Amino acid sequence: MAKRSWIGLSVLLAAWAVASSAQDAKTVIQNAEKNMGEVQSIQFSGTGKAGGLGQSWSPNGPWHGTIITSYTRTIDYSGRSSKEELTRTQENPPSRGGEPPFAGEQKQVNLVSGEYAWNQPGNMPIPVNALADERQLQIWLTPQGFLKAAAENNATLTRGKNASVISFKVGEHKVTGEINGQNLVTKVDTWIANPVLGDMLVDTVYSDYKDFNGVKFPTHIVQKQGGFPTLDLNVTDVKANVEGAALEVPEAVRQAAPPPVRVTSQKLADGVWFLGGGSHNSVLVEFKDYVAVVEAPNNDARSEAVMAEVKKLVPDKPIRYVVNTHHHYDHSGGLRTYVADGVTIITNEGNKAFYERAWQQPRTLEPDMLSRNPRKPVFITYKDKYVLTDGSQSIEIHRIQGDNHNEFMSFAYLPKEKILIEADDFSPPAPNGPGLVPVSLGFANNLYDNLKRLKLDVETIAPLHGRVVPFTEMEKALGKSAG
Repeated sequence: MAKRSWIGLSVLLAAWAVASSAQDAKTVIQNAEKNMGEVQSIQFSGTGKAGGLGQSWSPNGPWHGTIITSYTRTIDYSGRSSKEELTRTQENPPSRGGEPPFAGEQKQVNLVSGEYAWNQPGNMPIPVNALADERQLQIWLTPQGFLKAAAENNATLTRGKNASVISFKVGEHKVTGEINGQNLVTKVDTWIANPVLGDMLVDTVYSDYKDFNGVKFPTHIVQKQGGFPTLDLNVTDVKANVEGAALEVPEAVRQAAPPPVRVTSQKLADGVWFLGGGSHNSVLVEFKDYVAVVEAPNNDARSEAVMAEVKKLVPDKPIRYVVNTHHHYDHSGGLRTYVADGVTIITNEGNKAFYERAWQQPRTLEPDMLSRNPRKPVFITYKDKYVLTDGSQSIEIHRIQGDNHNEFMSFAYLPKEKILIEADDFSPPAPNGPGLVPVSLGFANNLYDNLKRLKLDVETIAPLHGRVVPFTEMEKALGKSAG
């Protein structure tokens, strides 16, 4: 009887603690809203720096940086919509690392309204509805947005050393934030799914608050994703309750269906196929008793589709190896799918520790094949060169010296077929289109010099972005004489 009484009392105490925490949280939120200014919409502008997530030069280094010369974000909280407009330029000299190279100014307009997301680089909207969830979450990471989301989602309170810590969930995403003794939001954390890092921390710090006509807003915002800044913004202007903040979703965006994951195969030689059909390509090479795939980009879905195509083309041989050219997330996000299938990864020795560490992170937000069927990854690593051969077929893998795109960038070469398989350093320009921008020219010239240093006889380039071209197209793009 006494035991039951203690259990009943424990339950009551727990319920009381939760109710008390919620009530205390409500008071803290209300005090912060009163101090910071209650708004229905907000617009803030500034300048700063951007970092390209997953596009660092070194696996353990900061993201590739660019300069933000102009930034404006307009949020309608009641309509759950946001319009982010920014103009970027390269650093001088350009920072080492990835992202598609550009010259001059690059303008971006990223929008979200409810379940719809789109980009507007020109007059025609480009639907990207798969990004709606993440862009919606960013609305609630802003200082005023955090308070509104906390008030709507049964937030709870814990007392930190120097701040009140408010926690709640937005959909599947846990959000925690700190409110200091001046009733200002100083930090907001959440986690989003990433194919390489799993449940990836998004950490936003707000500092140097200023009063903008009755609304207090930080003049310095730093958001880190995966441990390094993706946005470092100095805010110079803030407007509250702006006109025209609500967005109208274009009909083309409303009607857009999720693009299918499509793989198309092009035979390059006996036992060699180019696997395209998307923004990133792979190459299949057949050996006597097995096959190897060069590159596993994007995510589970892309790798599953590529592996299905491989099994159609060569149904009687297992995939034994996958070759990884570099660690950039758009080129390594599908590796875990192959690990789950027992495939050995061939990568530079500089990448192994990074993958092992990253793949140990939890994956609760978006479980993939490997998290559902755990298996220890098996690596073959090399310093400068590795040759995969069975005596009749060979893939040579070479690290590129002096590469500014990636510290451990490598390419694959098929000596019998004279085919070069390379990522990012040369993406063939469209026929009769503009030539390579200066950053791309630097990458491609360095690749060309490495090919000459190694005395490789290349006839065909199978790029991991773009179309298959003869080697003479690279020579033309670089202004080199044939031969």
